[in-house]
Formats: sequence, C-alpha cells, structure tokens
Amino acid sequence: MNEHVQAATTEPLFNPLSPEFIRDPYPHYERLRSTDPMHLTPLGMFVASRHAEVSLVLRDKRFGKDFVERSTRRYGPKIMQEPVFRSMSRWMLQQDPPDHTRLRGLVVKAFTARRVEDMRPRIQQVVDQTLDRIAARGHMDLIEDFAFRLPVTIICDMLGIPEDHREVFYASSRNGGRLLDPVPLSPAEIAEANAGNAMAQMYFQQLFELRRKSPGDDLTTQLVQAEEDGSKLSNEELTANIILLFGAGHETTVNLIGNGLLALYRNPDQLALLKADPALITNAIEEFLRYDSSVQMSGRVTLEDIDDLGGKKIPKGETVLCLLGSANRDPAVYPDRPDRLDITRPNVRPLSFGGGIHFCLGAQLARIEAEIAVATLLRRLPDLKLDDAANPEWRPTFVLRGLKRLPASW
Repeated sequence: MNEHVQAATTEPLFNPLSPEFIRDPYPHYERLRSTDPMHLTPLGMFVASRHAEVSLVLRDKRFGKDFVERSTRRYGPKIMQEPVFRSMSRWMLQQDPPDHTRLRGLVVKAFTARRVEDMRPRIQQVVDQTLDRIAARGHMDLIEDFAFRLPVTIICDMLGIPEDHREVFYASSRNGGRLLDPVPLSPAEIAEANAGNAMAQMYFQQLFELRRKSPGDDLTTQLVQAEEDGSKLSNEELTANIILLFGAGHETTVNLIGNGLLALYRNPDQLALLKADPALITNAIEEFLRYDSSVQMSGRVTLEDIDDLGGKKIPKGETVLCLLGSANRDPAVYPDRPDRLDITRPNVRPLSFGGGIHFCLGAQLARIEAEIAVATLLRRLPDLKLDDAANPEWRPTFVLRGLKRLPASW
C-alpha cells in the first residue's frame, strides 16, 4: 500500500509524453487544476491549467513568443544553426509584432469568412469523392482514408499545388508534431526534423518558380508577389510560412475529425442524437473541440515581470505553457459535468484555436471541414462501427493530439 502512495506522490504532475498521459491527459489536468494550477515543472517552465489564467496569457500583451531566446535557453546557443529551428523562428506563429503583424497581414485575406464560406461546395465534393472511392470496401481507416485526405486536398487547393504533385502529400508521414512538444528533442529527432524540413523546402522552392512563371489565384502566388516586393517578405520567410500553412492547414483538422468521431462513437447516446437531428452538427463541432482538443497547448514567454499569475510571481523571460485541453474542461467555466460529451451543451467557446493575436487563421475553415466531413459520413454510412473504440492508438505527441489510426467497418 505504501509503495503505491509513494509512487503517486513522486510521479511528476506534468509528464506529457508518458503513455498514460497521451492516452488520456484529462485526469492529469484535473489533478493540476486542483493541486497546483500554476505548476513549475522540473524543466523550469510554468504550466497554466485553469481557464482564467490560460485565456489571460493568450490575450495579454505582457506575454509573447520570443522563440529564439526560448529555444536558446532550452538547447544552448548553437540551436539556431539547426535548419529546422531557423525555419521555425520565421513562422508567423512564433513571431511577435511587428513581424507577426506584417506576416499575418499577407495571408489573412485568404481566410476571410466570405472566402471560407465559398469553399463549402468544394469541401462537400472532396468528401463525397472520398466516400465514393471507399464505400464499396466495407472498411477503412478513418484517419488515413478519410480525415487526412480532405484537409490536405483543401490546403493544396489554397496553395495552388498542382493535382499531379499531390500524391506525395497524401502519402506523407505525420510525425512533425514532436517539434512543438515542451520536452526537448533528442539529436536524432532534430536530425529527422532537419531532413523533413529540407524536403519541404526543396518542393516549395520549385512551386515558387512555377508560380513566378505562371501565377494563379492562390496563396502561393500572393506570397511570391509579396516576396518580389522585398520589403514585405524575404525568401526565408516565404518558405518557412508556406511550410507552416501547409502543416497547420491540415494537421489540426485531421485530429479534430478523428478525435470528434472517436468521442461520438464512444458516446452512443450522442451519436444517436446527432443522427436524429443533423442540425446539431455546428454545436457538436464546438463540443468536439472543447471535449478533446486537437491542439492541447500553446506556449508564451513573459516579456516583463508578472507580479501575480494564479498566485505566482513570474520573472521576465520565463516560459508559460497554456494547457488548452485543461482549460476547456475547467468546471469554473463548464459547471455541468465538463468531462462528459454533450453536443447540445450551451455557450461552448473552446480555447482550442488559441487567442489574442495568434488566434488560428484557419479556425473557421477547420470547423466547416469537420462539419461537412462528419455530417456526410453519418448520412452516407449510417451503420459504420469502430473496430476498437476502447483502445485506439494515439500518436506519441502531446501538443498535437490525434490518433494514429481508427479502423472502422460497415
């Protein structure tokens, strides 16, 4: 008995890459919220687990990204010589104003509510074509065969990636997620990330050449033209942010669709409710985002001394990890059984897309893709069943939470 008590007390409160944490982080979050809501990890980072602190940090100008400084503190002064870290330092996601403002301004027009709404017929077409191809088989992997294909196709459309180049993207691996985890990468992982980054750079440089010669009505053409007007965008920024847009444009949506379907099939009452009333789909997507967010964390750095954040003093230059998945289940905001999936839950406003100046550009696009994908799947394959809803295989990453595979049959 004592051994168990001992193990429970010495086990770290926040160990995001442990298999049990990856399988189900939510009991760990509950422990953090109730025992140490502004937890200082052994690696010297503060972890915010309550909704109040998380939403404040995401929006407060006293917190920024400071990516180069943060990475140098974690890895030492030579880390910026690694190509993948150099590339990431130019992502708008890792920038502070004024660079962030300039870079985001260049792409924001592609994601206006109007433009995204106009994509509905194309999204529906891709989902239908995908199901046409596999409906007769009677089985599929919902991740690879279904959830993955849609957002990859749509982001390829937006970036103007030619049809005959896309097969390589449909077949590409999905192991970039480790880069974002708050646990340092090993030298082998850095080498692998560098190789992946080099491949992506090589491809996109060719795409830029293509779009310089024959411009199209796409985001790559827009950015290539901004690069030619050198004051707006350098070549390194162009390459880094196209890689970011491609990754962010599909990775989180794949996980939103996969995590949402798993939650739905694990809660047959909610599945029956949605089948009986398809109009609930819009609210259901918000609840999927809240219940099992495809992005679990967003990091910030204090740009000045903070006197009191959740009862802690935080000096300038410290990292604060905002646990979005934990904030989304905080009983202070969702008093009615936050650990339960309820697709009719009122006032669901998940923090899954972040907040403040870094609020996800593609939030509305991801919602619409998930809405059409899930609604069409339920309508066209009403007797679909998951092969093993109890023990799905999760990807071994924490920040990007998603399934490796999700076999289903009908």
